Amino acid sequence: MTAKPAAAAARATVYGYPRQGQNRELKKAIEGYWKGRVDADTLRQTAAELRRETWQQLAEAGVHEVPTGDFSYYDHVLDTSVMVGAVPERHREAVRTDALDGYFAMARGTQDVAPLEMTKWFDTNYHYLVPELGPDTVFTADSAKQVAELKEGLALGHTPRPVLVGPVTYLLLAKAAPGVAADFEPLTLLDRLLPVYAEVLADLRAAGAEWVQLDEPALVQDRTAAELNAAARAYRELGSLTDRSKLLVASYFGRLGEALAVLAKSPVEGLALDFTESGAGNLADLAAAGGLPGKRLVAGVVNGRNIWINDYEKSLATLGTLLGLADHVDVSASSSLLHVPLDAGAEHDIDPQIARWLAFAKQKTQEIVVLARGLSGGTDGIAAELAANRADLASRADAVITRDPAVRARTAAITDADGRRSQPYAERTVAQRAHLGLPMLPTTTIGSFPQTTELRTARADLRAGRIDEAGYEERIKDEIREVLSFQEKAGIDVLVHGEPERNDMVQYFAEQLTGYLATQHGWVQSYGTRYVRPPVLAGDISRPEPMTVRWTTYAQSLTERPVKGMLTGPVTMLAWSFVRDDQPLGETARQVALALRDEVTDLEANGTSVIQVDEPALRETLPLRADEHAAYLEWATESFRLATSGVRPDTQIHTHMCYAEFGDIVQAIDDLDADVISLEAARSHMQVARELAAHGYPREAGPGVYDIHSPRIPSVEEAAALLRTGLEAIPATRLWVNPDCGLKTRGWPETRTSLENLVAAAREIRAELPTEAA
Repeated sequence: MTAKPAAAAARATVYGYPRQGQNRELKKAIEGYWKGRVDADTLRQTAAELRRETWQQLAEAGVHEVPTGDFSYYDHVLDTSVMVGAVPERHREAVRTDALDGYFAMARGTQDVAPLEMTKWFDTNYHYLVPELGPDTVFTADSAKQVAELKEGLALGHTPRPVLVGPVTYLLLAKAAPGVAADFEPLTLLDRLLPVYAEVLADLRAAGAEWVQLDEPALVQDRTAAELNAAARAYRELGSLTDRSKLLVASYFGRLGEALAVLAKSPVEGLALDFTESGAGNLADLAAAGGLPGKRLVAGVVNGRNIWINDYEKSLATLGTLLGLADHVDVSASSSLLHVPLDAGAEHDIDPQIARWLAFAKQKTQEIVVLARGLSGGTDGIAAELAANRADLASRADAVITRDPAVRARTAAITDADGRRSQPYAERTVAQRAHLGLPMLPTTTIGSFPQTTELRTARADLRAGRIDEAGYEERIKDEIREVLSFQEKAGIDVLVHGEPERNDMVQYFAEQLTGYLATQHGWVQSYGTRYVRPPVLAGDISRPEPMTVRWTTYAQSLTERPVKGMLTGPVTMLAWSFVRDDQPLGETARQVALALRDEVTDLEANGTSVIQVDEPALRETLPLRADEHAAYLEWATESFRLATSGVRPDTQIHTHMCYAEFGDIVQAIDDLDADVISLEAARSHMQVARELAAHGYPREAGPGVYDIHSPRIPSVEEAAALLRTGLEAIPATRLWVNPDCGLKTRGWPETRTSLENLVAAAREIRAELPTEAA
């Protein structure tokens, strides 16, 4: 049956696009600039060429309206802070002296000045720089970046749509600046901020923008009546401006709920909504609200966050329904394509059948264009594409990789007892202290040590056949010996082997588990110039053989001090992968948990007394709506316990979390029943320690005293001051001393000095403790 054509041709568009370039040219240029090998003009030229290539590719694919302003050297929220003049006082002189260097100082800090806090962008693995605001904040408009990129797009013959973080989301993401009362609410600054947005909108209109996109993803979260009223006021005021472009307010990552009516009633010309599984409910809500008469609707029917091909027939059915609910319907992805790799066509090592199931940014763009053609001209015009799509979907559904009877039988046999330690923490901790013999305020690191050029070269040489496996393993052994020797000399109490054999904390394990696929070029931005290659979780998961036992056992043979076994937890294995969408996440988590359980028990059997199972993504993966939290946390905490509960009472289980807001999941952290947890705390000034104390958290904790995402070296005094703050919340008998996160991205000189300072600070504080505590 042929679909009814739309009254006007549907347009294809995207909200945003990956920034890095096919070969991560942006990363290389920026890091070259930091090291003095690339000058500012060359960096800007590289950035301009990447933007040109992106827009050209989109236009050639058939995208009618390309985004501008979504490009960033580091982070789009930081760009927004610059756009509205919200530069912290400590960075203003650097920004005045050199805008580019000042920008990077806000992101990374300098030896003398701390950076902005960094945390996760909603429930993704992308990190943004948190705006610091207070009652004295004065906003000033600086639209230079947004206008310049708009003009670039126009000059190249494109139809550009500038993309800005919306004012409500910007304020809701912000925090009270240092020295400002913790209960300060940045949203109270809305009336002060809106005139600045009005000025930016006027500048964009003058520069030739027909449409401007304002991103408001914060409105898909639970919002109070006051926050919804603020959104209504913001878009009533911006929509009523006379000197502006047409406004498209974009939401993504979920259902708008009550905010839909607020935006539908506002005097803006268009809304963009998520109509994928994550935005379930938007279609019914839109119909119940009477649609969007007189407005443009951009329908996000292609998943912007996962990499599986679209179901064309399902999407066309949704689009067909939407035709009756808005004056004009255009087609897009459900969010910016920033969260997926660039091109599945570059993956030559994946089975061709499986490769046909994958859609990265380039393929998603093509899907959007096909759907726009089908919506405009009817399905007869895309008959070949529909037939191929049906065949690919059927191929995936019937594939052997997706179902392993042995794995499914094992998960079906799980009992409650499998997820519980044999003794409660109060009894375990006595056994662990006797077994490990650690001092008060024990020191440790999170796991990884610097991944040097020599290590990366050795890995590349092995892949290229320039060295054999034996030669590679000798290089790894040398690195482990060096890392252990340094830690012993520095005085660290619980050691790590440094993970020199690992490429990534998820990919390393994914490459050894059945059901996972690894990519060669599937890079996705995590923060700044940090890119990761999330593996693809395509089928049922099992562990054919031990993954870490050999190297951990080797490291332990070199020292009398305990060496931690290092694993990545089941939730993080899912969150930092592209997960299968054909079964519940909880079921997949149980499969991963059982594979890790085998590894944990093997480590213990081979003499490892301290085992860390990292779950940095536990908070990140928390659903954006509160009514979905309980179900998620139930399977998430269960999967961790399932992975870790098969050990003796005197084996100490650690976990680690970083770069997220933990206050609303402290009960879940408690429910993990880990013996020790280490958490990011340096940039947030020990906030998480206070949150643990307020909850009455009964176990041991190590809030970080060394911010590893900045090149700054913390002094002994700085680390000691943070420890004293930590001791105000956590007693010395339960406080650990550690960095915020792994040291993989740092260099050896700063790592050595920082860890030596950390140990010196711990010794200083130990000496201050009462005799009975010490």
